[in-house]
Amino acid sequence: MAWDFETDPEFAEQLAWMREFIDADVIPLEPILSELPAEEWQAVKRHLQDRVKAQGLWGMFLDPGLGGTGGGQLKLALMSEIIGRCMISMELFGVQAPDSGNMELLAHGADEAQKQRWLFPNLRGEIASAFALTEPFLAGADPTVIATTAVADGDSWIINGHKWFTTNASCADIILVVAETDPDKRPHRHASIFVVPTDTPGLEIVREIPTMAHPDPDYGRRGNHAEVVLRDCRVPADHLIGQRGAGFLLAQQRLGGGRIHHAMRWLGQAQRALDIMGERAVSRQSHGRLLGEHQMVQDFIALSHTEVQAARLLTFHTAWKMDRLGASAVRADLGMVKAHVSKVVLAVLDRTIQVCGALGYSGDLPVEQWYRITRFGSIGDGPDELHKSVLARHVLKKYQPVDGWPTEHLPSRRPAAQQKWQQLRQEAGIA
Repeated sequence: MAWDFETDPEFAEQLAWMREFIDADVIPLEPILSELPAEEWQAVKRHLQDRVKAQGLWGMFLDPGLGGTGGGQLKLALMSEIIGRCMISMELFGVQAPDSGNMELLAHGADEAQKQRWLFPNLRGEIASAFALTEPFLAGADPTVIATTAVADGDSWIINGHKWFTTNASCADIILVVAETDPDKRPHRHASIFVVPTDTPGLEIVREIPTMAHPDPDYGRRGNHAEVVLRDCRVPADHLIGQRGAGFLLAQQRLGGGRIHHAMRWLGQAQRALDIMGERAVSRQSHGRLLGEHQMVQDFIALSHTEVQAARLLTFHTAWKMDRLGASAVRADLGMVKAHVSKVVLAVLDRTIQVCGALGYSGDLPVEQWYRITRFGSIGDGPDELHKSVLARHVLKKYQPVDGWPTEHLPSRRPAAQQKWQQLRQEAGIA
């Protein structure tokens, strides 16, 4: 199979529109975004979303058969790279996390009535959703161990548990809660996923968790993380998504393509940081020369450009393979992309801060905020170390053990090498 990352001319025009839209109408708002009146921003946001919808670019992460307008992972990767230039753009294109992952889960696991009730309103932006898997002491890097339980009681389920880092829980209309229903079927068939409306009795949003990205727990915009407690929280039986015990498989379903989208948004962010670093390098002087004339800065720029381009190709190739082979066939590749790109973007952001000096460290440039927000990338959706472990096991499957140390260059291999040489001499007609 030949690699081909070229897109059709019509979609190329849409990508160009996206770039102009984000650069001209969204990025200029960054310095004052946190100061805008909430109601006015919501109205402006809906106006911008309507412009995106008019271009047919809303909800592209879902294929038409699942209710979206998507055209595959490679196209979405190209879009995500542009969206990553300004993080608020995710909401404008309807691809913000955790909604996008939740919608993928609902698209694959929900029945038709559930889709009409929750998926399509979420896809249209009429409701917001959250996903509750992580727990304070369990269900972090190992999602097969869950303390939250759901017990069948007549025509309903009673859920008890303690979740945290539930992104957007405080501003969501529904939370998709992962709870254990079948302890005897661990590790992969023991949990189920339930839709829990946030006004359900027994569900409590305990607090917003201060983070590197948002140290102020009263941070009011989307992207915050909450601690959630469920005490005898009762939901009807039809709030179970998919089959009982299918929670782990459904949770994996929502993460596959998301790792590509995250990676490409990070690379869009990294490229914009590189642009800022480059502009600084040709504008600012130090010791009688432009910064860009100092070898150390040149190394920063060359290394950053190389890392971004290499990571782009790695991610594009994985998206291309996923379009052709499906998510299950590229599971190790998805982890590789996530773990690699999360490191690349942080490295580029760090170099940009260094080259820009005090200005880069200050809030006058967006880079320091990007660094704080993006640092979670190495942890979220599974820590990088876990993905590397999965990748290593996948790679090692193609090797077989041999007697002795596995190399062709030990002295014990010399007799075989001499024998092969004599054979080839004879075949070549050498006397």
